[in-house]
Amino acid sequence: MTDLLRLTEVYRSFSLEGQRIDVLRGINFAMQPGEMIALTGASGAGKSTLLHLLQGRLIASEGTVELNGSIALMPQRAAIDWTFPITVSQMVTLGQTNRRTNRQTNCATLLERVGMGDMGSRRLNQLSGGQQQRVLLARALMQESDVLLLDEPCSAIDPPTRDHLLGVMRQQASSGQTLLVSSHDWGSALDSYDRVIVLDGRVLAFGSPEEVRTKLTDLTCMMGSHCCG
Repeated sequence: MTDLLRLTEVYRSFSLEGQRIDVLRGINFAMQPGEMIALTGASGAGKSTLLHLLQGRLIASEGTVELNGSIALMPQRAAIDWTFPITVSQMVTLGQTNRRTNRQTNCATLLERVGMGDMGSRRLNQLSGGQQQRVLLARALMQESDVLLLDEPCSAIDPPTRDHLLGVMRQQASSGQTLLVSSHDWGSALDSYDRVIVLDGRVLAFGSPEEVRTKLTDLTCMMGSHCCG
């Protein structure tokens, strides 16, 4: 099967007082259509940097990124100004570029899928944290991309909302979309995804949940309370 996304010896570096600092070091992995992969690691491990590099907002300092399709990003909730005076439906369709489908019909369908079918006219500043996450997921799905990057989509939300969003993501993978999901929640990463990438500037482990669990048993714990649990 042809890889949909492949990274080969990817570095992302910056200079500080004349010294090179590598945020990402020699990243190698590939993803295939229909996979749902967790990208996990401690705060500062480089997860968001890697997602932004894949999206094209950052450029690799070294190495190659090969993408055979389109890509979209669901950003972290904190990156959005939720006081912006628009409705939920307007937020979902904002910046939508796919002309193959009717925007309003598709928006209503997606809001229904994420459990917000009756909230299209609600203002952004009226939403709870879990509702905001649902809106961001619907907006990302609106792009109908081949690869969907999700930056901490299940952070700081209640378990029922988390489980619902994970269910929607699993449906997307089953339909052929490839998902790379950033998460600091070590436990759910091992239980909910096809494969797991453990990142700490470099790839500590990459494989099935069972393979990653076995490998990390032999590694020094580098992920605080979320590691090796």
